[in-house]
Amino acid sequence: MSGLFIGVGVGPGDPELLTLKAYRAIQNADVICYLENESGHSQALTIAVEALKDPIKDQQFLTVSFAMSRERIAANRAYDKAIGQIQAQLKLGKSVAFLCEGDPLFFGSFTYLLERLDSEYASQVIPGIPAFIAATAQLQMPLTVLKQSFAVITGRHEDQKIRAALLEHDAVVIMKAGIERPRLIKLLKETQRFDDANYLEYISRDNQKVITDLTQLEDKAGPYFSLFVITRPEKKTGELIL
Repeated sequence: MSGLFIGVGVGPGDPELLTLKAYRAIQNADVICYLENESGHSQALTIAVEALKDPIKDQQFLTVSFAMSRERIAANRAYDKAIGQIQAQLKLGKSVAFLCEGDPLFFGSFTYLLERLDSEYASQVIPGIPAFIAATAQLQMPLTVLKQSFAVITGRHEDQKIRAALLEHDAVVIMKAGIERPRLIKLLKETQRFDDANYLEYISRDNQKVITDLTQLEDKAGPYFSLFVITRPEKKTGELIL
């Protein structure tokens, strides 16, 4: 009998934002799999620390070494190697929980492993709280209301696409903003959305930074785990909404 491959969303950073379902899946998994950077650190593993303290069974740990880079050749090699190791465990009938920061299918590495998974193996996805939802909670700011439109893009998009989103939508989240921060600040000013924008780093973590006045934000590159939340205040029409 083959095992089960589970993408477990562990949320944006605060271990207490782990869902009960994710907690139980981690406790019950035979194998815990996660990404590890060049320094041997795994943020997803750190977030899941509480669930890992009291496992239901003896567990194995499977690391996927991964360097943050736009170079896809090295990334694809890492995913190819990882899925081979994962499927070897699944073939033995073991359950493999892949820990994913945020949500597994929202800019998540789990997506690339899932598309490589042989059809003979079963899979499951446990959603997690994405960073932009945790960001609006920190800001205590509604992302959209009534007929407002909303878009999620990344700092990796070209100027034209980012500019179009900022002009068209009432609310825009720009993920992966760090390295592109100076360019994004310029685009926010060009589209007159600079005053609508908030900037957050390491959301819900101990080193979280929240800047609601972008005149206080340095015009230089920031960390990978950062984003902009841009919202347009709702216009008052005087209409009574029931």
